[in-house]
Amino acid sequence: QVQLVESGGGLVQAGGSLRLSCAASGRTFSSYAMGWFRQAPGKEREFVAVISWSGASTYYADSVKGRFTISRDNAKNTVYLQMNSLKPEDTAVYYCAASSGITIAPIQGAEYAYWGQGTQVTVSS
Repeated sequence: QVQLVESGGGLVQAGGSLRLSCAASGRTFSSYAMGWFRQAPGKEREFVAVISWSGASTYYADSVKGRFTISRDNAKNTVYLQMNSLKPEDTAVYYCAASSGITIAPIQGAEYAYWGQGTQVTVSS
């Protein structure tokens, strides 16, 4: 069992920045690929970013590429999502998730076994 807790969400002005954190506990954190997903009102849950267990591989959704950066600190059992140049369309509940499957950097939600409770990010215009 892996427990994930997100933090760092809040209200920010368009063009501003936020840094989300996801703290993991319960099992060997460094064995899992870690991903970020988001869901906005009226929209399906969508993939945002993923980082492999080693941190060597990352992949981003086209909508956030160049603005968001995912990173991890295995010594602290924590994954981060640095969000810059935020837009109103980034407003959503952001979830972190953990996967121990064969895929190095999975982008499908079904590939993730463990999920956090989410943290709200609201970007005002």
